[in-house]
Amino acid sequence: MSTFVIGDVHGRRAQLRQLLSMLPRDAARDRLVLLGDLIDRGEDVPGTVADCLELLRRSPEGRVRILRGNHEQMLLDFLDEGAWLWLHPAVGSQHTFEQYTGGALGEELRSWWEEARRRVRDSLPPEHLSFIRGLPLFDEDEHAFYVHAGLDGEKHPRETDARFLLFARNPDFYKHYYGKPCVFGHTPTPLLPLLGRLGRHGIYISHSAIGIDTGYDPSCPLSCLQLPEFNLYQTFADGHTATFHMTTLIPEPFRTFQRDEARARKSDSAGAGAKAPPTPSDH
Repeated sequence: MSTFVIGDVHGRRAQLRQLLSMLPRDAARDRLVLLGDLIDRGEDVPGTVADCLELLRRSPEGRVRILRGNHEQMLLDFLDEGAWLWLHPAVGSQHTFEQYTGGALGEELRSWWEEARRRVRDSLPPEHLSFIRGLPLFDEDEHAFYVHAGLDGEKHPRETDARFLLFARNPDFYKHYYGKPCVFGHTPTPLLPLLGRLGRHGIYISHSAIGIDTGYDPSCPLSCLQLPEFNLYQTFADGHTATFHMTTLIPEPFRTFQRDEARARKSDSAGAGAKAPPTPSDH
């Protein structure tokens, strides 16, 4: 069984669709995990949410897990408590607001937050809101933990404060986490320590911490990491794609798997007289 993990989508519906079409995923056997932040910034937030709902509907129970990100949490805090943070221009919420309500989120409306909240409540389909409310904060399988932002030291995600899982940017976690491998998003990898980014095709790996939010601008890919094989799939805004098979600079549990897999392939090839299957490469 493989697990395919996708970083922060941020409304990039077309890129997400292209990325999903690239994956050699057996829907009945393999798992798919999205690390949250489906909303804000991108060109089609409602379509992205609708596609994720449909993905859940047509997938076997437990094979697709979509996590809550801090952007979903900020939206819920705004709707439930009137928390103003979601309205800040840096969040990118104007795109979500405009795409759902059909109107612009200008400075006047930002200051008149009760009216802005009413418009979002009236426009957001109940099915979409229910879906966002139900998103879990973490996932786990035999390969790794999956969280949006990171872990608090060596604590299990279930023992970690929800706000930490959603919002934390903890240098100690990035540099010194040695526990069960943890795949996270939230912090764009160009902002993570340089040493963990060198030679990793845009993702971040340091000991057992694996960051796959490869950024949001026209030059940044939307990335998916396949575990335990460590195949990386990426789609770009201009439509081009890239795939890589990583064999170095990865956590020891996955290096062990790759060594065992290579030995098994060599044995099968010798026994059957067949060529080993090709590994992914750039496209």
